[in-house]
Amino acid sequence: MAKISRRIFLKDAATTIVQEKPTFATIDYIDPSNKTLPRHLAKTSTGLTEYTGLFNEAQILHLLRRTLLGLSKADVDFFKTKTMSEAVDSILNIPPNPPPPPLNNYGNNANTADPTVPFGQTWVNAAVNPNLEGARMSSFKSWWIRLMLTPNRNISEKMTLFWHNHFATQTTIVQDSRYVYKHHSLLRANCLGDFKELVKQVTIDPAMLVYLNGEDNTKKSPDENYGRELQELFTIGKDIAEHYTEDDVKAAARVLTGWRNSRTNIASFFDTTKHDTNNKQFSSFYNNTVINGRTGTNAGMDELNDMLNMIFAHQETSKYICRKLYRYFIYYVIDESVETNVIEPLAKAFRDSNYDIKVVVSKLLKSEHFFDPLNMGCMIKQPIDQVIGSSRMMELVFPDASNIQTQYAHWIYLQQFSALCGQDIGDPPNVAGWPAYYEDPQFYELWINSDTLPKRNLYNDTMLYNGFNRFSFKLIYDTISFVNQFPNPEDPNALISAISTLCHPVPLSQASKDTIKKAYLLSGQDSDIYWTDAWNTYKNNPTNAAAKKTITDRLQAMMKYMFGLAEYQLC
Repeated sequence: MAKISRRIFLKDAATTIVQEKPTFATIDYIDPSNKTLPRHLAKTSTGLTEYTGLFNEAQILHLLRRTLLGLSKADVDFFKTKTMSEAVDSILNIPPNPPPPPLNNYGNNANTADPTVPFGQTWVNAAVNPNLEGARMSSFKSWWIRLMLTPNRNISEKMTLFWHNHFATQTTIVQDSRYVYKHHSLLRANCLGDFKELVKQVTIDPAMLVYLNGEDNTKKSPDENYGRELQELFTIGKDIAEHYTEDDVKAAARVLTGWRNSRTNIASFFDTTKHDTNNKQFSSFYNNTVINGRTGTNAGMDELNDMLNMIFAHQETSKYICRKLYRYFIYYVIDESVETNVIEPLAKAFRDSNYDIKVVVSKLLKSEHFFDPLNMGCMIKQPIDQVIGSSRMMELVFPDASNIQTQYAHWIYLQQFSALCGQDIGDPPNVAGWPAYYEDPQFYELWINSDTLPKRNLYNDTMLYNGFNRFSFKLIYDTISFVNQFPNPEDPNALISAISTLCHPVPLSQASKDTIKKAYLLSGQDSDIYWTDAWNTYKNNPTNAAAKKTITDRLQAMMKYMFGLAEYQLC
């Protein structure tokens, strides 16, 4: 399938916007009238000095777009009362208690009856049941969508997704929903915690032991799979001049021999009889470190701790993770200026804090560099952000808890749409995660191509017009309720500006807004009164079906157009 470059996409999208005088230098193509450079060519010298500039609506929207999965007008209003530092601190304040687990939403069907878990109860601690794994995996993914839709105004969902991509596993390979849930819970609980501890726990996590063959790793037959990915993908990275060696991979595999899973206890354990007790020699990349072989029940953990101490002593570990965080929250191009002014001092702060993720994310989000206009509106939304973000912005109403089956059926619909657009949560394409986060030089430009762009637009088109109906409940955008939350919805100019501000990180020109107004709210007429009268007629008599249809038709058409603009794909 043909790929559409972001430059072409923004310039020649089906609905081209004429950018007269951009507020921010974020347009990803060269505009001869103002000589704005493409974002990927523009240079910035800003660094990690704390931002002290204006913290108005533009900065709030930028912060929320990058840290939440979607935003609503109520979210923006909430943060208008805070300073920049207060806003970031609030976003990084994650409730300590885990969310309630997923439930049996499938067991009221004869074909998926669960003999051990009653309908409406959780399956996460139940005995494994091969006949129900598909239903439980679907339950897990539905439940995760529900958490993403929850308006909690903190970074937990965005960070959990970051670590899901970083420590990628696939439900289709793990094939134990209990392990999948436990792995997810580990990432969620530690998403802003101690990175070194997180790596250790992931290393012996049951799902990861299955996914990267750790439970098959023995002293007689060492399996190098996890030992390789631990260094190449999870800590050190591979895009460096000096490199760890194949012998380092083999030595790491020997350190990790002996870890096994208990299907009964849904946990990992260490089997001393499977462990290689000989010394493990590493290369000059690791200062020729020797990890002494050990015996006894603590041998596995002791040697693992020694190996992680060795890996984390290498400064490249902190730099590698900081680069990944940078590309997730700011932009994919890391030039010499960014490396010097952002990555290196951020990595030092990471090391100095003993690898505290929250410290690093806070420093990045509060920096001048984060709020640099060049870094606004220059990312392409990941598909799950597109689907969840649109739903949250439009305040899509879902079934309540009185009918679990109906709830889960509607949540999974959103998950399936995201998968259709290229991001199936729970099942990234491989151990490296989604290519949009690592494949140079395109990175998240890969989210947009001739196949996925129509599908991204189709979700909002569906929710605007036909909706999704299952078990006698219909998901559909309520456009009247949506616009009614803005001040002066009877004023077409104010209404379009307010909606565009929420939808489009790259501001639309006045000419574009005027075109939208005339074509949709005014139905081709010239006078603003044509919309004002229609709105007031409905407001004065909301039970009048004809009056309601008049404004609904116009709002649906306008929102379809605004969702379809290239700018809506950005964040």
